[in-house]
Amino acid sequence: MYNPLRLSLLFSCILLTATTGRAQLSMQSDTTTRLGMRRSASDNTAALNKQYEIGGITVSGTKYLDEDLLIAVTGLSIGSKIRLQNDESIAKAIQNLWKQELFSDISVSVTKTIGTRVFLDIKVEERPRLSRYNFKGIKKGEATELKDKAGLVKGRVVTEAIKKESVVRIKKYFSEKGYGNVEVNIRERIDTLTVNAVILTFDIDKGYKTRINQVNISGNENASDLKLKRTLRSAKEMARISLYPADRVSVYEKNERSFNKYISSGGFLSLSKTLEALDPYFRYNFFSSSKFNMNKYEEDKMSLVEYYNSLGYRDASIERDTIYKVDNGNINIDLQVREGRKYYFGNMEWKGNTKYSNEVLTKLLGIKKGDVYNQQLLDTRLGKQMSPEGGEDVGSLYMDDGYLFFNVDAIETSIVGDTINYELRITEGPQATIRNVTIEGNDRTNEHVIRRELRTLPGNKFSRADLIRTQREIANLGFFDQEKIGIQPKPNQEDGTVDIAYSLVERSSDQLQLSAGFGGGVNFYGNVGVVFSNFSLRNIWKPKTWDPLPMGDGQRLSLNYQSNGRFFNSLNFSFTEPWLGGKKPNALTTNLLYSRFAQPTGPDRNPNESYMRVLGGGVSLSKRVKWPDDNFVFTYGINYQNFKLKNYTLLEGVSDGYSNNLFFRLVLARFSVDKPLYPTSGSNFSFTFQFTPPYSSISGTDYTNATSSEKYKWVEYHKYRFTAEWYHKVVGNMVFKLATKYGFMGYYNNSIGYSPFERFQLGGDGLSGRNFFVGKDIIAHRGFREPYENNAVIFNKYTAELRYPFSLSPTSTIYGLAFVEAANAWNDFKDYNPFKLNRSAGLGVRIFLPMFGLLGLDYGVGFDRFSRANGNTRLSDIANFTFMLGFEPD
Repeated sequence: MYNPLRLSLLFSCILLTATTGRAQLSMQSDTTTRLGMRRSASDNTAALNKQYEIGGITVSGTKYLDEDLLIAVTGLSIGSKIRLQNDESIAKAIQNLWKQELFSDISVSVTKTIGTRVFLDIKVEERPRLSRYNFKGIKKGEATELKDKAGLVKGRVVTEAIKKESVVRIKKYFSEKGYGNVEVNIRERIDTLTVNAVILTFDIDKGYKTRINQVNISGNENASDLKLKRTLRSAKEMARISLYPADRVSVYEKNERSFNKYISSGGFLSLSKTLEALDPYFRYNFFSSSKFNMNKYEEDKMSLVEYYNSLGYRDASIERDTIYKVDNGNINIDLQVREGRKYYFGNMEWKGNTKYSNEVLTKLLGIKKGDVYNQQLLDTRLGKQMSPEGGEDVGSLYMDDGYLFFNVDAIETSIVGDTINYELRITEGPQATIRNVTIEGNDRTNEHVIRRELRTLPGNKFSRADLIRTQREIANLGFFDQEKIGIQPKPNQEDGTVDIAYSLVERSSDQLQLSAGFGGGVNFYGNVGVVFSNFSLRNIWKPKTWDPLPMGDGQRLSLNYQSNGRFFNSLNFSFTEPWLGGKKPNALTTNLLYSRFAQPTGPDRNPNESYMRVLGGGVSLSKRVKWPDDNFVFTYGINYQNFKLKNYTLLEGVSDGYSNNLFFRLVLARFSVDKPLYPTSGSNFSFTFQFTPPYSSISGTDYTNATSSEKYKWVEYHKYRFTAEWYHKVVGNMVFKLATKYGFMGYYNNSIGYSPFERFQLGGDGLSGRNFFVGKDIIAHRGFREPYENNAVIFNKYTAELRYPFSLSPTSTIYGLAFVEAANAWNDFKDYNPFKLNRSAGLGVRIFLPMFGLLGLDYGVGFDRFSRANGNTRLSDIANFTFMLGFEPD
């Protein structure tokens, strides 16, 4: 039967669909039945244009979403007025749902009408959700990293936008690794184990790395190609500097091991000549294997311009750059630069300074009229580019005196020819006073342990130098991740104060020492010990503070046992309170030791036939001094050791009997390194004076014909040690270390001579610092397997190292090093020759694990062992490995 109302409703649905996409408004059959009658055209139009009141709203098709929430999103509500044809509120409701990106289909239909009330049903089809995802075609490690970078979350609705964003993130990840032609295809399949869920599989084809074949620079007349290419930092950081043409890089990489073997077999033939012999087309191409990264490339172009600016070319620019592929799949880069004119500094006029005179500021600025223009230098000298270590600049001068709100602007007042005149406008502002100091992140360490190291105290005048010093002091505690020490000044310009917030991340500082070594006269030995660096004696009766022992007060407790079985046993205990009394940094240290070292000679190797037994202890007090500066620490202490010898031949002048060593030790040290695990700046100096009372002078006894037991019942000597270490950052995190050590022993009485105890043993990997069981200071020398001087009274040693970190994580600090060393020792001062040294060089690696301490492996070649090898110059005879655990060689 023809029903005009039904036809009209169908027509309105078509119109509504045209305006809202896939939306649909329809009448159900019961409505048709209820309203089914013949009407004229005017009646149909009137019915469609009639206003209805929404009597009810239902939602169908949902699986996860809340129905009431969806109704609220539509903006429709019971009681609202709508029309059945071209109603804007219905269209807007459907648009609001589409905006949520949660559905694949949406429709709105009329379920029934009662008089002027209409009842609506919103039918939706939810998009599937992500149950899991995986990556194909890449390494396991890459897939693990991508899971954090792809931006995918399990349970989230899968939309086209999310998939596209994931592809972009994947391509960006590999682009940063040098892959510029990555292809990503997404396979989507239904997860049969989860309702309305899908599994995404990303098929990734990385392709070949996009490498830089050549960098061609034109337009440069005052800077060489080589110097300009050095400014391309991304290329330098990523490059494995290739000595082969770019189109043969892959061939070289595949045959690298054979290639290196061929070179090493070339004797003393130079590397370049060897390569020329291998390849008639040999040429140097420093960028041939550099991976290309567009983001870093943009930074590199800025670096190149900044380099020109540092040469005085203020208007330098890159006029054109072109990147294009070459036949081998790599890329060439063409850069055309415009240098412009070279400029010079002119007059530098100060304005606004009242605290410091023009003369003081000009001297600190260090820029004179006629100097080559250098914007970076100007910014650095003004303090606009401050280094973390501080520096001699105008900004530091003001900020170290409390002027936190200080500002300086360099205004170009005129350019006359090639000379730029400046007006340096200073806003000094008020001196800031520290108001509040907060500390967070110290979960194990008590706050007073940290606060006593602070140089920034409430009420003090603000000082940037104090901030830097405080950061160093906190790092040197060893309780926190030195790379994550955060300092945030929060200025309050209204009242001229500043709040300072310190954020810390605790790291494990306790150590379980499982060490091993070889040398020092005891051959192979093992070491088991525990070091609690953040111990708390006052909490020992509070079980809640035990982790596994009472922690948090910064005290140090150490217990160490060494042994190689029957022939060597040593036990050492020490305790340090760094702040005795709690008010001043006066450190009290006590220690006890016992050791027994046997030197068996008979066929049954009886450890009781020949041995030395040591029993002793000591106490010392360290305090900071303020002169010459407050980096100095003065330590004084007294120690006692009792020696029992039986047929012991490793000491000169005594082999049997009892000897007593009561000595005083004075140490003046200066410690200013920035980080304890991997220092990058600063220095360590220490001068040690160790002496015994002059017993022979006090007693007045003539020892000319005395026995060794009489001479050395109470040993007497005076002994001096000097150690100096410097650290300097070369480039990036690469650090150069220079160290020197000296030692000398003297005597009081010519009839007694040098003491057989406390002498120096030089050479071998040694047991550095473990002199209490052999009665000597053992000085290691890498590259020399055995000691070459056993009873020296004077020595000197020089070391240079170049260090590079592989990891600065608090869980594992790892760095490699290359070293050269030179050292020697003499049995008498008359024979001393500071230029007669035994030299060595080699490579090594250091690994610091919080629970085990320092682990190290060195491979050294002793150059001056040629003469010791009876003419045999095989590498195996003059080189050796040094493996150590728990301590750094002396």
